[in-house]
Amino acid sequence: MSDETKTPKDRRHSHGPGTLRLGSILPAITANDLQASLNFYCDVVGFHLAEKFEHEGVVGGAALVAGECRLMLSQDDGAKGERVKGQGIRIYLQTTQNVDDVAAAIKGRGGELASEPEDMPWGSRAFNLVDPDGILLTISS
Repeated sequence: MSDETKTPKDRRHSHGPGTLRLGSILPAITANDLQASLNFYCDVVGFHLAEKFEHEGVVGGAALVAGECRLMLSQDDGAKGERVKGQGIRIYLQTTQNVDDVAAAIKGRGGELASEPEDMPWGSRAFNLVDPDGILLTISS
C-alpha cells in the first residue's frame, strides 16, 4: 500500500485543475428588520457602514465592512412569504485582535454573548453571539 492510499489528501490548498480559488467570500443576509440588523452589526459588533442602497427613498440594503471583510444586509420584502431565518447557518469571523478584548467591547456596547471566550481544542480562542434574525456568529482568533 502506498503512502498516498494510507493518508487522505489534504485538499485545503489544492491548486490543481478544476478547483475553485477564491480571494474572498461575501455573505448576504436578508433581515426581517434591516434597521435592527444595522444597529446590531454596526453599533454592537463593530462593523462600519460602507454604503446604503435606496430605492424611491427607502433603504433596502447596506454594505458593511470590518477590516478587509464585507457583509451585505437587505430588508426582507415578504415577497416569498414568512421565512424562518438563522437556522442551519453559522458565520465565522476570524480576527487577529485579542478575542477577549473584542468580546468585552461588544458587551460594553450592549451586546449579549451566547458564549464567553474560550480556548478551542484546535488552538483558537472563540466566542459566540446571535444576530437579530437568529444567525449564529463565532468570532475567533
